[in-house]
Amino acid sequence: MKRNGSRGCVTRKTRFGSRERDWLKGDTQRGCVCLYGGTVDPQPPAPGPQTSSTPQADLQLVLCSTSTTVEELCAQRDGEGLYVQLHGDLLRRLDPCERPLQMVYDYLTAMGYKDPLRVQQEAANSDLSCMIRFYSERPVNADQQERTLLKGMFSVRKGKTQLHKWAERQVILCGTCLIVASVKDSLTGKMHILPLVGGKVEEVKRRQHCLMFSSAGSQAQTYFVNFDTLADYQRWHRQASKVVAQTVSLVDLSCYSLEAVPEYLFYSQDITHLNLRHNFMSLQGPGGLVNLPRFSQLKSLNLSHNRLGVFPESVCEILTLTELNLSCNGLQTVPVQIGNLQSLQTLSLDGNHLSSLPEELGGLTQLNSLGLAFNNFPHIPAVLERLSAVDKLSMAGNRVESLELSSLARMSQLKNIDLRLNGLRWVKSENLEAVNQVTTLDLRDNRLASLDLSTVCNLETLHCHRNRLGALTLGGAALRMLHASSNRLTTVNIYPVPNQLTHMDLSRNLLEYLPDWVCDSRKMEVLDVTHNILSELPARLLNSLSLRKLLAGNNRLQRLPDLLDHVPLEALDLQHNKLSELPESLFYKALNLKYLNVSANALETIPPSSQSEESLSTLQEMYLTGNNLNENCGALLVGHQNLRVLHIAYNQLLSFPASKLSKLELLEELNLSGNKLKTIPSTVSSCKRLHTLIAHSNQITVFPEILNLPEIKLVDLSCNELTEILLPDSLPATLHDLDLTGNSSLMLEHKTLNLFSHITTLKLEQKSAMTSGDSISTSALWKHGYSEMSGQRNKLCVSVLAVDRFGDGVGAAYGIFDGDRNEEVPRLLQCTMGDVLSEELQHSSVDNVYMCNTFLTSHRKLGMAGQKLGASALLCYIHHEPSEPGGSFNLTVANVGSCQAVLCRNGKPLALSKVLSLENCTEEMERVKIAKAIITEDNKVSGVTCCSRLLGCSYLSPWVLPKPWVHTESLCSQDEFLILGNRALFERVSYQEAVCTVQAVRDPRAAAKKLCSLAQSYGCRDNIGAVVVSLRIAEDSCTCEPPVSAAEPRGPPPTPLPVSVTLGPGDPAALSSSSGVLSEFNSETSEVGSEAGSTASDEHPSSGPGSRPERRCSLHPAAPLCGVMVPGSAGVATHPALFQRQPSCAAFSSNQSDNGLDSDDEAPLEGVISNGSKLEVEVDIHCCAFQLRSGAPESPKDPDLEKQGSDYPNGKMRRQNSVVVSATNGCLLAVCGREISDLKKSPSTSSLFGKKLSNGSVVAPEDSHNLIEVALEAPKKKSGYFTAPAQQDPEDQLIVPPSLEQDVREQLRGQSPLVPGTPGPSTPPSIRDPIWDHPHPPVPMLHQRDLGPNLVPASSPAPILQQEVYDTAL
Repeated sequence: MKRNGSRGCVTRKTRFGSRERDWLKGDTQRGCVCLYGGTVDPQPPAPGPQTSSTPQADLQLVLCSTSTTVEELCAQRDGEGLYVQLHGDLLRRLDPCERPLQMVYDYLTAMGYKDPLRVQQEAANSDLSCMIRFYSERPVNADQQERTLLKGMFSVRKGKTQLHKWAERQVILCGTCLIVASVKDSLTGKMHILPLVGGKVEEVKRRQHCLMFSSAGSQAQTYFVNFDTLADYQRWHRQASKVVAQTVSLVDLSCYSLEAVPEYLFYSQDITHLNLRHNFMSLQGPGGLVNLPRFSQLKSLNLSHNRLGVFPESVCEILTLTELNLSCNGLQTVPVQIGNLQSLQTLSLDGNHLSSLPEELGGLTQLNSLGLAFNNFPHIPAVLERLSAVDKLSMAGNRVESLELSSLARMSQLKNIDLRLNGLRWVKSENLEAVNQVTTLDLRDNRLASLDLSTVCNLETLHCHRNRLGALTLGGAALRMLHASSNRLTTVNIYPVPNQLTHMDLSRNLLEYLPDWVCDSRKMEVLDVTHNILSELPARLLNSLSLRKLLAGNNRLQRLPDLLDHVPLEALDLQHNKLSELPESLFYKALNLKYLNVSANALETIPPSSQSEESLSTLQEMYLTGNNLNENCGALLVGHQNLRVLHIAYNQLLSFPASKLSKLELLEELNLSGNKLKTIPSTVSSCKRLHTLIAHSNQITVFPEILNLPEIKLVDLSCNELTEILLPDSLPATLHDLDLTGNSSLMLEHKTLNLFSHITTLKLEQKSAMTSGDSISTSALWKHGYSEMSGQRNKLCVSVLAVDRFGDGVGAAYGIFDGDRNEEVPRLLQCTMGDVLSEELQHSSVDNVYMCNTFLTSHRKLGMAGQKLGASALLCYIHHEPSEPGGSFNLTVANVGSCQAVLCRNGKPLALSKVLSLENCTEEMERVKIAKAIITEDNKVSGVTCCSRLLGCSYLSPWVLPKPWVHTESLCSQDEFLILGNRALFERVSYQEAVCTVQAVRDPRAAAKKLCSLAQSYGCRDNIGAVVVSLRIAEDSCTCEPPVSAAEPRGPPPTPLPVSVTLGPGDPAALSSSSGVLSEFNSETSEVGSEAGSTASDEHPSSGPGSRPERRCSLHPAAPLCGVMVPGSAGVATHPALFQRQPSCAAFSSNQSDNGLDSDDEAPLEGVISNGSKLEVEVDIHCCAFQLRSGAPESPKDPDLEKQGSDYPNGKMRRQNSVVVSATNGCLLAVCGREISDLKKSPSTSSLFGKKLSNGSVVAPEDSHNLIEVALEAPKKKSGYFTAPAQQDPEDQLIVPPSLEQDVREQLRGQSPLVPGTPGPSTPPSIRDPIWDHPHPPVPMLHQRDLGPNLVPASSPAPILQQEVYDTAL
């Protein structure tokens, strides 16, 4: 059942033909396996004529079923075996009885797929090869061969004298030795061994390509080897240099997919350390583990992650071993022969299935470290009582539910005990027997309700956070560090006073006061009591002579005690309290204070920096955000001349004293957002070290003089009242982020845009002057704004997806993706996830199914980028119930990782997501533990991520999965807005504070900006992302716009518009597209938006306020307007003249290579705002990918159009010169004369339907109508900065009833034609919602189809006259 293929280059998709599809039909247990051939090492070119028939890697589709074994597949194709590779990592030879197709099905099921038919379809997808791939032969890795074994026939001479002659010999470099055959035939005779560790390898200058190898010691031997080529010479020199540089005889063969030890390695008898981790070592065979005792000096052996299944008893015969690691091998038992290893000092058995240990283990008198973490032990093994030398015991992740302290007393040498993640419920002491030897005890992440360790007399360090402790009692004689956060503690009893205590963490508890012994402790340096309910701090605490760091934020403090004397305090965090003032002597008594955070209090002023004019302040970071400070505080800041970071956002500042700002010469970061500033003083130019200026949400009208600062990097002046920017001749090269969005009056010229072209991330929106035909855009059901901040990171690893009109135009989609420390995966998800959701909606209407499949498919589409990198993801989809298209709206939320969504309902937060991390979800912790993952002390899977579910990071499967948590909530009129944020945001801003913040700001964009600014001021230094979506849902989910009364002022009426009418043949009033009567638009309209994916609908131009049609919903259909019916006008998205405004943003790192998105580098295109790694464009589009998929409304066919293009299979019209822009995500897609399905099949566009330039931008393939190329000609065109010609849409026609036909014709004849370049004045009206203020998007430019809709009599449709149509975009 195999389809034979040629040994040529054949694409994968052409392999899957009708025969394979017929095979899959009818039985979900059938499928096909993609078999890849091994690569062939390039051989040196031989003399003589060369042929072109070199073998290449082959791909074959093998039809089989889930019951087909490897043995059967090999018999069909006369093969020797099959190999499997997971996530592009190691290769494993499959056993003859294993079933490849069943392995794929099991893998997909473990990922989260449930439907057998969908599993079958996914198994046949060639993209799955990035996660699981089968080979018909072992691929050859030249680099791996070089590091494990080098050999060849070379000219060799022994010794430094000329007594020996050069001879051809087999030379081998393996392990730590150089091996030289004594005779020409290497299979016979003696082998000369030259140990290289500590020796020398030098170049012989007298001969070309010659190396001298020398061993160490007084009896050193020397061999000269002359190589044939420079490549051989460099390869041997590089590898030998690593060996001679070692101080111990170490051989590292980890992660090489080895099944046996290389034969020549056994010649290296000086090996003391052998690392075979992450291989597939076999027990038997010439290089199997049974031969390891041949290494006579071996001291350290690492066999972890080898899928052994059983303990290799041959290892117990290596009597010289002092260190043995057999972690993660699925071991069930330990043999009694373990007692032979009398020299063993360290034994690691973590991540197995052990539940007991043999008594013979107790005879290992030198064993001092025993690792038993993540096994199945129900209690501490009794054999430990006999291991008198063991001082460190690791038993995290077992099943120990109770701990008897008396048993610890019998383990006389045990000092360090790790019992994390055990489900501990009790720690008991039946008698008062003292436990004297234990100094460090780790009880994190258990279920303890109370803990009394007073009998553990010499305890120095205790970790007990994330339990359920209500009471804690300790002995304080030796206590140095106490970590007890995230419990329910109301008090902590420690006796005697812990005079050695230096660090104590009691955050996130229920403390109402601090115990007296806290002030009596003489060496306390760091105290963290944040997130408690403290109402006061003891005066003795603040005046302590040892305290250096005090964290007391998120409490109920109303005042601080005065400082009586100089104190060594260096960091003071008092945010989120009720302080109205600070101690007068704070700054001149705490002269070492470098960090102060008093954000979110009620301060009206700050204390002076000194008592005299001369200040000794060393303060470097000051956070004053969210208080009641006014401009008078500026004078009090002057004394802090060492200040580097100043956040004074969201206060009552009307101005900032210019003379005072000039004194802060060392200032590097300044945040003045959310005040009432009209301007920023020009003296800001004195702050030569300033690199970040954030001043959004003010009333600033003049651009500050900051573009001459030598180190300026980030400027955020969004949501202000800027009107113009005066720029120098050149901008600083350091400026990489400029945000000017939300300045409604700002107009930038083309010259200014060119000057901004080098900025990596440029965010701005330009609004053209209202022309005579501008109309008022409809008020939407929802509107969004978002903000991203990189913090102190060098790159932004958060991306946002936002589509206000999704699918049929009635729904919406929003998402946020956080890559933690990588930016590739979030950008890929931003550009693909909307399309994937749209596709999945075609297959299923069940929310849990299509959301789950969207995440799983997006995980697959990450390709090679998702093998090692991953991201948290959250996706929200607002939609009607499929069974009730006109019914209520539902909000479906799906998420993996730590991104979160909160809905404001009746003014209160309603959590819609679930944080899928080890710390926050006990179910996920238990699942990961059962899968035998190693969880490090910082609660990260294999030390990589704290999230148990991510998109990407497939190499951590099955511990980290892409299956999302899905929840659906019905929306109602009480739902005000939706907040999406990443982990960094909600770690600092609580749900309640986030809701109150957005309620106070109203505007979604400004609200998102404020959330991010608050998080930064509260101490967040990571990437922050926030999305705010305002909701306007009526009681019955009605989407109708409120009627506009005639008396309501809506601005001056615009001048009448000329309308081209398609009349009957011979009508003198008929106008052709070649007549030259076209409207010239002001196309200097651009919005390089800060809101990737936002949309706003634009209406028909109207002749007056009353003529604007009301937006109606499916519950309340619109009545015919003046007798003119629009085909397909039942829904908002199907209105033929609706244009969606889609800011598109695609950003990729320049080193993104192995994800299938790279293309040949191209030079940046002139005339396009291409900002390094980010291109942000706003495009006026007539149809988008979502609308194409969901179908277009029916309209009369045009015979002329039928001649030029063909119908799509689903009835959609294909237009040759139309411009289709994808509104699914931030990617810009220009398509012309080519079907979407063709683009999906193209290898260059399979992921993004576009081509990535060297700067990270995405444009369409060359054979499509390229929007970016049109921009090159833009300055030459009179019609605007950026115009893209398009043919008339066949839907752009109005059906006029016969009774009104004559009236319409007369009215149109009476209108005067619009003269190009003379737009009439018009003022945009201001529409305000009672709850949310919705500033409307810029009014669109007039399109020809708006100016001249075709009016066709209903009784006798006339032929449609072709018109030239312009879609305007930047």
